[in-house]
Amino acid sequence: MVTTGASLRVLFFGTPDFAVATLDALLRSRHAVVAAVTQPDRPRGRGQRVSESPVKRRAIEAAVPVLQPDRLKDEAFLDQLRAWRADVGVVAAYGKILTDAVLAIPRLGMVNVHASLLPRYRGAAPVHRSIIAGDTETGVTIMRVVKALDAGPMLATARRPIGPDDTSDAVEQDLAQIGARLLVATLEELTAGRVQEVAQDDAQATYAPRLTKDDGKVDWAWPAARLHNLIRGLHPWPHAFTFVRGERVILHRSAPQIGGADAAAAGTILSAHGDVLSTACCACSRSRRKANGRCACATFSPGIR
Repeated sequence: MVTTGASLRVLFFGTPDFAVATLDALLRSRHAVVAAVTQPDRPRGRGQRVSESPVKRRAIEAAVPVLQPDRLKDEAFLDQLRAWRADVGVVAAYGKILTDAVLAIPRLGMVNVHASLLPRYRGAAPVHRSIIAGDTETGVTIMRVVKALDAGPMLATARRPIGPDDTSDAVEQDLAQIGARLLVATLEELTAGRVQEVAQDDAQATYAPRLTKDDGKVDWAWPAARLHNLIRGLHPWPHAFTFVRGERVILHRSAPQIGGADAAAAGTILSAHGDVLSTACCACSRSRRKANGRCACATFSPGIR
């Protein structure tokens, strides 16, 4: 890549694994990451042990100063940010809406790496919601950060197909790498004065709210394809789940199988071999079954929790 313009002093905002790929790409670039801002240490994982974020761990390894403000309006925090004399801010899944005071600090503003093709799926869980919806394509958008949620002008996009069995973790890992490369390329365009900003069409916007465990509750009256999308969209967290004899069963994988001779009530376990279940779903009338067949969602791999 031919580079033009001066290297940039970058303030980085990010928290989870998704953001680490962008931080790494910046560290490998000609630009200087002057500080990393991440969420405070919190209980994480199954054991809910207090731990640092993935971005904090990577920043410490790279000898990048780390800031973990509880409140973005704190004057001491804002003074620290100003002291770094940043040219641009880069955000990747930081987890909080930035204040006007923060947005005003970098002289070239702030840009965000968002894991969807905006204006679709603004919000906290764009990859998961896209897979749950059965989308066949997703992507990454680099946009300017404004105070409204994921609503800023778009600077660049890149697309990725979603395969019929792709899970959210696999798609998100790919998008992290795609977004990291796109972000660095966008900074080069920014330094050269070649960035073209495209306003989002707010009328086309959709929202991707944060996931909760309740999102995973299975309704066996749904068609097999919808259940399959839910299971892969919620893998590896919070997982789709059902109950068998009063015990909660986690559904890790699925393979829809349309057809079957005998009608069965939705939720009926047709066969069980080890951790593989074949379960009837799509509770249709007998006349509809003639057209649609029995929707049997097979090859679930449940773990009882």
